[in-house]
Amino acid sequence: MIKFIKGRTKAIFYSVKGAFHLIKTEHSIQAQLFFSVCFIIAGFYFDISKIEWLFQVLAICLVLSTESLNTAVEKLADFIHPNYHKKIGVIKDVSAGAVFFAAVFAIVTALIIYYPKLI
Repeated sequence: MIKFIKGRTKAIFYSVKGAFHLIKTEHSIQAQLFFSVCFIIAGFYFDISKIEWLFQVLAICLVLSTESLNTAVEKLADFIHPNYHKKIGVIKDVSAGAVFFAAVFAIVTALIIYYPKLI
């Protein structure tokens, strides 16, 4: 049991370390965090409902998660093949496409929540 707890503690440490590395080094994550904070502030300002909070948090986490995975795929692809390669380009484009889908979900969610409050 103690070995399990130590293993989970290490895993959490490495996860937090990776998250802070992303925040410090990746402009896309920094931009996404900026917009996330703006929408959190807007949520308090407009006093959105619990259900709206759930969808907003889901959208934020989905975008941050896919952006993080996209960064990992890009770093791995660049490590494996540092020069331009057509197949690596397709892999990177598909990975970026996942971020696009998450961003569209987030934009639609934001419009559903905030458009009625703004008009």
